[in-house]
Amino acid sequence: MDIFTIIFWVIAVVLFVVSLVKSKEKTFAAMKKSKSMMGGMIGEIVAIIFLIGLVLTFIPPETIKTVLGSSNTIVSTFISAAVGSITLIPAFVAFPLVGSLVDAGASIVPAVAFLTTLTMVGVVTFPLEKKEFGTKFAVTRNLFSFAFAIVIALVMGVII
Repeated sequence: MDIFTIIFWVIAVVLFVVSLVKSKEKTFAAMKKSKSMMGGMIGEIVAIIFLIGLVLTFIPPETIKTVLGSSNTIVSTFISAAVGSITLIPAFVAFPLVGSLVDAGASIVPAVAFLTTLTMVGVVTFPLEKKEFGTKFAVTRNLFSFAFAIVIALVMGVII
């Protein structure tokens, strides 16, 4: 366990104790509510685990390392950004998927490009955006989002 995880656990436990001291009834009511919310999400969580396992089963780590590794960072960054732009999956599925890809050998820059375009660029949702906000706005927003996603990925590559 890394230091950040430990810090988050300590903060969570301290705040939980503070909440219990302040109002035991409200704390237990919140715990019951979160339990029911978690029960509603369990199917999605299992689907995430299944999707990650499926991706890593059909795409061997050697392929991931070759295509998304650090040997061809610029090309793999643009490929990842393009795939992220046309993919429509929830962010809470994308984060563990990207983590698994990095663990399998993908470079951080293409992984960040995939993740940022996934959440910022919407090729699949473009028709709806065009209808609601107009073509000029939708195209401009998506182009700027794509460009900034690439910049964010490159900056992350320099930082990390």
